[in-house]
Amino acid sequence: MDELESISQSFIIKVWIEEHPATDSPGTWRGHITDVLSGKRRYLKDLDEIPDFIAPRLEDMGVKR
Repeated sequence: MDELESISQSFIIKVWIEEHPATDSPGTWRGHITDVLSGKRRYLKDLDEIPDFIAPRLEDMGVKR
């Protein structure tokens, strides 16, 4: 493992719009975020949930909010 890998985290974030064909609604954002190292994935109903997934992993590295 090189030095940069020991002080970094990688995440894959995929988002899409879930359309509601029966309504005139513009749709709802959905997605998932994956921690590359552990493979853990969290499905998102709201994009504001992204920091909730990332923060604990950064705190484990000593990063304070």
